[in-house]
Amino acid sequence: MYKYAVLGAGRQGQAIAYDLAINGNSKKIYIFDKYLDIAVRSANRLNNLLKSDIFIPQKLNVTKRLELIKMLNGIDTVISAVPYFFNELITDVAIENNFNLIDLGGNTDIVKNQLSKDKDAKCSGIGITPDCGMGPGMNITLSLLVMEQFDSPKIIKIYDGGLPQNPVEPWNYNLFFNINGLTNEYDGSATFIRKSSITEVECFSDLENLKFNKYGELEAAVTSGGLSTMPWTFKNILTTLENKTLRYKGHWNDMIAYRRLGLFSLEPIQFKENNIIPREFYHYLLEPKINAKRVEDVCLMRIIGSGLKDGIKKTIQLDAIELYDEITEFSAMEKWTGWHASIIAIHITRNKIKGAIPVEKIMKGSEFILEAKKRNFNIKLKEI
Repeated sequence: MYKYAVLGAGRQGQAIAYDLAINGNSKKIYIFDKYLDIAVRSANRLNNLLKSDIFIPQKLNVTKRLELIKMLNGIDTVISAVPYFFNELITDVAIENNFNLIDLGGNTDIVKNQLSKDKDAKCSGIGITPDCGMGPGMNITLSLLVMEQFDSPKIIKIYDGGLPQNPVEPWNYNLFFNINGLTNEYDGSATFIRKSSITEVECFSDLENLKFNKYGELEAAVTSGGLSTMPWTFKNILTTLENKTLRYKGHWNDMIAYRRLGLFSLEPIQFKENNIIPREFYHYLLEPKINAKRVEDVCLMRIIGSGLKDGIKKTIQLDAIELYDEITEFSAMEKWTGWHASIIAIHITRNKIKGAIPVEKIMKGSEFILEAKKRNFNIKLKEI
C-alpha cells in the first residue's frame, strides 16, 4: 500500500484525493494546505464521503523548501494541485527526497524546465509527469486514443471546455479553477502544428462555432498551454494539431476587450498615488462575480482525427461529456481534472515508472480509457 500527499486542499485537490482513496491502493493520504482549517475541512468532507479515516489534514507552505522536505518525507507519490508557479521548487524537492510527482501544470515553459530533469529523476528512482488534468492532460491522452485508431494519423483537432449548465448573464461563465491559471491560459499564444511545422497562434484567434446537442452552438477559440509539449513530440508525425477552448457565445469578445484594455498586464502602473498590477486588480474585481461556491457544470470534449487505416483515409470523432455529481458534489471539472491526475499518479506509482515524462508519453490512450470506464466517464468514438 502507498502513502500519497496532495498539495492544495481546494476543489481539484479534493477530487484527486477522493480517487486515490478508491483506486490507488492507499495506506494514507495527506491533505496539505497553507491554511490548516481548509485542510481539515477538506479531509473531514472526504472522510465522511467514504466513511473512512484515511485522509489526514496538515498545514504546509509550499514556498518553503525545508518545510516541503520535512512534511513530505516518506511519501511515495505527491500530486501538486497548487498554482503552476510553485511546481519547479516542488520538482527539485521531489528529486532530492525521492518521491514521485504529478502536477496540474499550467505553464509550458515551466513544464519544459521540469522535463529537462529527466536524468536527475531517473537517478533518484522517481517518476515525474507535469501538466495533468483536463486540458492539458485528458485532452492529450484521449487524443492518443484517437491517434491509435490509425496506422498513420495526420490531423488532430481538440475542442474542450467547462461551462455552467445554467449560465447567468452577463458572464455566462463560472470559475472552476484558480483564476491565475485561467488568465494565464487567455494570455499570449498557443503552440500548434500547422502544415507539419510548429506554429505560434495568438490567443482568442480563429473563432469557430460547434454544435453540442442540448448545449446548442458554442464558440471555440485558441487559448495557450492546452497542448503542453505534445506539438514538439508529434511534429514529425502530425501535419495538424490544434486545441481550442469552448465557451458560450459572447464570452470571447468580452475577453478580447479586457485584454485590449490592458487588464491582463503584469506590469505595474501608477493609479493616482498607488502602484497597481492590472491583472491583480482585474482578478480582484472579476473573481467574486464568477466564483460561485458550487455550480452545476458540464465539461465537453470533442476530438476529430484524420489519417490512414489500411491505406484508406478515415476520420474519427471522439465525444466526451461529464456532469456535476449531486451525490458527491464533485463538479464535472473536478472529476476530469482531478481524476486524470490521479490516474496518472496511480499508473506511475504501481508501475514504478522512472524519469521526467511528458503527459503525451506517460500512458497510452487505450490504457487510459480502461481507467476512465472504471470511473464512469462518458466517452464515445465514431467514424464520420
